[in-house]
Amino acid sequence: MYSLNQVNKLVSCGRDPARSLPLWRGFLLIPLILLCFALSPNAQAAPAPETPDPGSVPGILNTADGHKALFSASAASAGNSAFGAFSLFGLTTGNFNTSCGVLALDLNNADSNTAVGAAALLFNNKGTGANTGTQNTAVGVAAMENNLISGGTHAGDGSFNDAVGAFSLFNNIDGFSNNAVGGSALFANIHGAFNTAVGDLALQQNDADGSATANFNTAVGVEALLGPTPPGAMVGDSNNAVGAQALTVNTAGGFNEAFGVLALGSNTTGAANVAIGDTAAGGVTSGSFNTIIGDLAGPDVTDGGDNIYVGAGAGTGVGNENQTIRIGENGFISACFVQGISGVPVTGAGVVVDANGQLGVAAAGSPLSMKEMLKQREVVQQLKATTEKQAARIALQENQIQTLTAALKQQAEQVQKVSAQLEMIRPAPRVVNNQ
Repeated sequence: MYSLNQVNKLVSCGRDPARSLPLWRGFLLIPLILLCFALSPNAQAAPAPETPDPGSVPGILNTADGHKALFSASAASAGNSAFGAFSLFGLTTGNFNTSCGVLALDLNNADSNTAVGAAALLFNNKGTGANTGTQNTAVGVAAMENNLISGGTHAGDGSFNDAVGAFSLFNNIDGFSNNAVGGSALFANIHGAFNTAVGDLALQQNDADGSATANFNTAVGVEALLGPTPPGAMVGDSNNAVGAQALTVNTAGGFNEAFGVLALGSNTTGAANVAIGDTAAGGVTSGSFNTIIGDLAGPDVTDGGDNIYVGAGAGTGVGNENQTIRIGENGFISACFVQGISGVPVTGAGVVVDANGQLGVAAAGSPLSMKEMLKQREVVQQLKATTEKQAARIALQENQIQTLTAALKQQAEQVQKVSAQLEMIRPAPRVVNNQ
């Protein structure tokens, strides 16, 4: 038998020594080794070879190669292939299963499963519900080892799962339609469904408490959506994390979108946040409804909500806040151009910009405030009305002057006619001689 140190070495074999699995993981293989010996009739002595002749395996088109592989197969089973000691050992009527590895699919009696690796899908069995424990694929040491260990009761329980990587989906009992690719990916999941984990330790603590609330999560990247330190559980649902350690400590937060290394990396209970960029929204813990786009954007927001930051470093040095829009990092943006504003007439309050770049309406009493602008408008309207009245008066006076001018002109013409007539009837001058 193996010593504990040897077992632990076997468990951590192939992994980076700097990230070797903790000692407690070494105990996971102990029951497997004990089970192997318990199933053997001569535990203290080397068992006699019991590899069946491929042509003598009961059932239709069944193939077995390994000590007690397909040992319990009946004539009702079909299309099964078992390679490795105790591989598909307990199958009686299951069909179309493929196992390769010691104890792979050892107790399985469901259909259409594929297990490659020691103890992969070890305890899988057909539950009481229809089509339970079927169409699973497990590749890796102890991948999906505990699937249906306690049986499933609903249609689809413990089915349609894919686990690729040592200890991936290790604790899954009746969760279904999960995809785990990476060492210990979705390791603690018990009942969670429709989850996708790609990367070592991705979604490791998802549904660790068995509450069945952690569904529809997607994690792509090493330790993405890892969850709290064991024995804590990640119970949030409908999260998407893409990037190493994105949403890595999330617990109950749901409906979050994190894209980038360490994006939303501190979030625990915050919900409906969107973070795009390396370390974007890296300080958010419980804040919700934040949209933060840009590398290192929004570092100061912790429990603030309804903020919108756009640009690398946007929101740096402003502290935790709520309901604020910021574009660009202070000190790095020198000009702003926004199309669709200039030349477009609108109604409403006038907008001003203060020395810090904040948009808003002018303060009361300011010449640019709405009240003052309304006063100025009223004055302008009054001046306009007065000007219009004066213009009307001037126009009337001009008409009167034109009328008088025409009358005077007519009178002048008449005077000229009278003068001409008088000139014609005036007697001729006489010359008087002086005697």
